[in-house]
Amino acid sequence: MSDHLFALRLFVRVARKGSFSAAGRDMNVPQPTVSRVISQLEERVGALLLTRTTRAVTLTEAGQDYLARVEQILADLDEAEHAVRGTGELRGVLHVGVSSSFAQRVIVPCLGDFLAQHPSLRVELIMDDTRQNFIADGVDLGFRFGVLSDSAAVARKIGQWKRVVVGAPAYLATAPRLSVPADLARHSVILGPSHSGQAWVFRRNGEVASVRVTGQLATTVNEVATAAAVAGLGLASMSAAGCAAELQAGQLVQVLPDWDFGQVELHAIFPAGRAAIPAARAFADFMARQLASLYSDQ
Repeated sequence: MSDHLFALRLFVRVARKGSFSAAGRDMNVPQPTVSRVISQLEERVGALLLTRTTRAVTLTEAGQDYLARVEQILADLDEAEHAVRGTGELRGVLHVGVSSSFAQRVIVPCLGDFLAQHPSLRVELIMDDTRQNFIADGVDLGFRFGVLSDSAAVARKIGQWKRVVVGAPAYLATAPRLSVPADLARHSVILGPSHSGQAWVFRRNGEVASVRVTGQLATTVNEVATAAAVAGLGLASMSAAGCAAELQAGQLVQVLPDWDFGQVELHAIFPAGRAAIPAARAFADFMARQLASLYSDQ
């Protein structure tokens, strides 16, 4: 890689991470080298691209304009190299933003097949169960469940599953009777990442039932909510795919199965403001095929 091309890629990483040290770790470069390369780049273009403070590194107005142009150029270059090779081989690093639960349960088990197809590609999973800022985190491809709030991003729906309420057999054996949604008000509910404080709405044969739930335990991590439900700490809401293993093993049981609790959609997100790199599009296609195969009946 030429010095100038390296400087451009390093600048993009610093801009997206908001940190010289974080960018250096991403690209395996010492922090002093990052500072020197960026300073040389600014001298070359004749403008201050980044504002440095003791707390953060932010883009100047000139830096914002330069970033938009540079990212498009780098994306076009990656696309050109990918097309010229003509082999479908992907190279470089793909930064994927994803929840820890989805990474552990779905991505990691099938990731080996994708990496085997592209031995020159490295995948970095950036895991966060809260709403990630894909732009700030330097994510090339994100996976997000539920309603999308960033209308500027390019999104592609790649999966949809039933939303269910589940509980452990031991909990249900001693808990109050549960035959209609209104009964949930007497139960302890594990409030997971998707709980927004709004009422849960169920539908059946034209009937609509709305109930507000409460509980002693709340968590921002899906896996913790699942583990808590298995441990008998209460009922939990999640996608049918998200607890498929526990349902199959009998560790969890779906309650109110005759009531429709809505759907959980999964989208592949390509951050706004820059073209999707070939590896991002290829991995989104790969995961769409995997999900269709794994959860075709859910």
